[in-house]
Amino acid sequence: METGGQRRRWEYCWIALCTSFLLGIGPQVSAQIRYSIPEEMKEGTAVGNIAKDLGLEVSRLVNRQFRIVSGSKEELFQINQENGVLYVHKKIDRETLCVGSGVCMVNLKTVTENPLEIHYVEVEILDINDHSPSFPENEYHLRISEYTLPGADYQLQAARDPDSGTNSIRSYKLSPNDHFEIRVRESDEDKKPFLVLKKAVDREITTTYKLILTAADGGNPPRSGTLNITITVLDINDNRPVFSRETYSVTLQENSAIGTLVVRVNATDIDEGPNSEIEYSFATVNDKVHEVFELDQVTGEIRVKGKVDFEDADVYKLDIQASDKGHPPLSANCRVVIKVIDVNDNQPEIEITSLSKNIPEDSKPGTVISLISVTDKDAGINGKVICQLNKNIPFELKPSFKDNMYSLVTKYRLDREINPLYEITITASDLGQPSLTASTTLSVQIFDVNDNAPEFLINPLDLYLMENNAAGSSIISVSASDRDTAENAVISYHIIRGDGTQNDLSSFLNINSETGVVYSLKSFDFETAKTFQFHVLATDSGTPSLSSNVTVNLFILDQNDNVPVILYPVSANGSAEGVEEIPRNVNAGHLVTKVRAYDADIGYNGWLLFSLQEVSDHSLFGLDRYTGQIRTLRSFTETDEAQHKLLILVKDNGNVSLSATATVIVKVVEPKEAFAASDVKNTVKDEEETKVTFYLIITLGSVSVLFVISIIVLIVMQCSKSTDYSSKYLKDANYDGTLCHSIQYRSGDKRYMLVGPRMSIGSTIVPGSNGNTLVIPDRRRRDSGEVRLAE
Repeated sequence: METGGQRRRWEYCWIALCTSFLLGIGPQVSAQIRYSIPEEMKEGTAVGNIAKDLGLEVSRLVNRQFRIVSGSKEELFQINQENGVLYVHKKIDRETLCVGSGVCMVNLKTVTENPLEIHYVEVEILDINDHSPSFPENEYHLRISEYTLPGADYQLQAARDPDSGTNSIRSYKLSPNDHFEIRVRESDEDKKPFLVLKKAVDREITTTYKLILTAADGGNPPRSGTLNITITVLDINDNRPVFSRETYSVTLQENSAIGTLVVRVNATDIDEGPNSEIEYSFATVNDKVHEVFELDQVTGEIRVKGKVDFEDADVYKLDIQASDKGHPPLSANCRVVIKVIDVNDNQPEIEITSLSKNIPEDSKPGTVISLISVTDKDAGINGKVICQLNKNIPFELKPSFKDNMYSLVTKYRLDREINPLYEITITASDLGQPSLTASTTLSVQIFDVNDNAPEFLINPLDLYLMENNAAGSSIISVSASDRDTAENAVISYHIIRGDGTQNDLSSFLNINSETGVVYSLKSFDFETAKTFQFHVLATDSGTPSLSSNVTVNLFILDQNDNVPVILYPVSANGSAEGVEEIPRNVNAGHLVTKVRAYDADIGYNGWLLFSLQEVSDHSLFGLDRYTGQIRTLRSFTETDEAQHKLLILVKDNGNVSLSATATVIVKVVEPKEAFAASDVKNTVKDEEETKVTFYLIITLGSVSVLFVISIIVLIVMQCSKSTDYSSKYLKDANYDGTLCHSIQYRSGDKRYMLVGPRMSIGSTIVPGSNGNTLVIPDRRRRDSGEVRLAE
C-alpha cells in the first residue's frame, strides 16, 4: 500500500514538471501560469520555476522583491527569491482546502518591482487516494414484512469518501446471500445504494439476516469500508408512505432568520392505525445540512436552524425520508432542493499594492502612484464594484485589463507650494440594493523641486540716506522670500556691479550675502551725488539655482555742512571787506551796496539771511535781511561822521546754523569827489574781479545743474503720490509754489542772479526756500538797482 502511494506521487510530480515545461516553451499569450501538484506533498517540494517560466532574470529577483502578495490564507506556497522556484510551504490536504469533487485550484498573485509587474499563478491540487470510504454508522437495522414482494428496495445510507475523481466511491458489494442484492442508483453526483429483495422471506423460517455491505473506491490500490446490516422480518405492513412530489424546489433568502419556514414536505399512507402514522427524518449524510436546517418529524416542516450564507453554499440538496409506524415500517424518500438567493451583505475589500508615499512635484501626468485591487464576495450585481476618489485632487483611477484592478495615477501637474500633502480616499461601492461601501485613505507626500525663484515684496525700493553717513555702516536691509523649502529656499544676496563709470557708485557698497544687509564703504556727499541706483541679486541654493533682482533707488539727503560764502564784498587779499563811497547829498533810500553770498546746501540749509551785527549809526543805514541791500535811512547832516563801519552777518537756516561775516566801510564824500573816486575804484575792481568771474561762472553752472536734477527728481516723486501736500515751507502770499527760478537784476556795472523761490521786490522769504545767491560781475557800468524775475 505505502510503496504504491509513493510511486503514484512521483507520477504526479512528473506530470506537474512536464506541464510547467510545456507552459514555459509555449507562446506567452497570457500573464497566467498553471501548475499541478498532488496533495500531501512534503514541505519544500518544488512546484515549478516561476522565474524561468516568466522569463525573469534570476539574479534580479531579490532586488525586485519577487514575492507572493495574495493567495490562500494559510500561505501554502512560497517563492525562493534565490532561484525563482515555487515550493510547498505547508502540507496540503485537498479535502480540507476544497470541499467537493470539483477541480481544486489555488490562485496566487505575484509581484515584482522596478518595474512593477504582476503575474497570476494557478496551482491545481490533485487528489490522491488517502481516505477510505466510510458509512455514517457501523450498524444499520432494517425491518421488513414477511409478505414483502420480491423487487422491493430499501435505500441505505450512502458511504462517504472525501477523495474525488477515480478515488471516490465506485462500487457497493453485498455479502453473499439468497434473498437480498444491492443496486446502485446514481442521482446527480451521488451513488445511492439500495437493498433489493431478490427472493421473498419467511419469518417462520428466518427472522433475522446479518449482511455486510462493502463500499470500494477507484483508487490504486482501492480502499473500502463496510456497513453491518441487520434485517429483521416483521409481520405485514404492505403500504408505504407516498410523497406528494418526488422533488421539492424552493428558494431562500440569504441571512434568513432562524426559525424561518423553508418548505413543508407531505407524505401519505393508505394503511390504517399505526401503519399509517408517518415520521419524517433526514436521509442526507452531509453534516452541513444538519447545521443549517432542522426537520419537524411530525409536520414535515423544514426550518432555518443556522446561518444561511450564499458565499458558503448557493444550493442545498436535502433527502427526506417518510416512514410509517407499521411493523415493519415502510418508508419513502423525496429530495428538497433549496436555492439560496444572494443578498448584498459583504462590503467590498480594497487591497493596496506597492504604494509610493513620496513623489516629486514635477511628476508628469500619468505617473503611477499605487496599484489597487477590489474584491466583493457577493455574486451577480451585488458583486459588481465601482471605485472613485475624493474630489478636488490631482489624481485619478485607471482600470486595468483585469476586472476590479486599478492604477492610481497623477491627473494634473503637482505643485508642492499649493499643497504639500494629499489625503487620497478611495471609495469602493457595489451595485447592490442597498449599496455597501468600503473606503481607505492613502497619504501621499509631495517633495520639493526648485521651481520658484526668490521674490522681493517691493520692487523697486526707494532709500533716503542722509549725507555724511559713517563709512562701514548699514544703510538698508533687503529681503527676498522663496516658496520652496530646504536648500531650494536658502537665499544668498549679491550686488550687481556696474560698468565702473563715474555715475556708478555700486563699488562703494557691500552686502552681507546671508542677511541682505547693505553697507556703505564711504561717506556720501549730497553736493557731489544726489541720487544713484544699484541692483541686488537674490539667488537660491537649488539645482539649478534660480534668481531675481531688486532695484534700489538711493536718494542722498542734504545736511547743513556748508558755510555761507561771501561773494561781495571781497578785498584783494580775499577777506570779506569792502569800501563804498557815497555822496553826502543822497536822499533816504539810496542803495549804498549789496552784500552777496551763496550756500552750496539747499532748502533751509541754503537759505541765507542778512543782519547788521555792528554799525556806527543805526539811524543812518538799514539792511534788507533777505536781499542783503544796504540803503540809507535818512539824508546825511553836517554832524554825521565821514566814515562808517558796518559788520554784516550772513547765516543759513539749518538746524545748526552756519554763518559768515562781511565788513563794509562807507565813506561819505562830497559829490565831486565821489564821482572821481568812483571811476578809479571801478577800474581797479574790474581788474580784480575779472579773474573771479570765470570761477564763479563754473561754480554757478555746476551747482545749477545739480540743483535742477534734484528738483526734477523731487517733482517726479511728488507727482507719483496721490496725497495733496500743501507747502509746509512757504506761507507767504507772494509765493506761488514754483520750485526753482532765477532772479536777475543789475546794480551799477554788476549783474546778479538769485537762485531760489519766486519773490517780488520787497517780498518776505520764510524758512524753507531754496536760496542760493550768486554774484556774477561784468564790465558794464552800474547805473541802476533794477530787479527782474525770470522763470
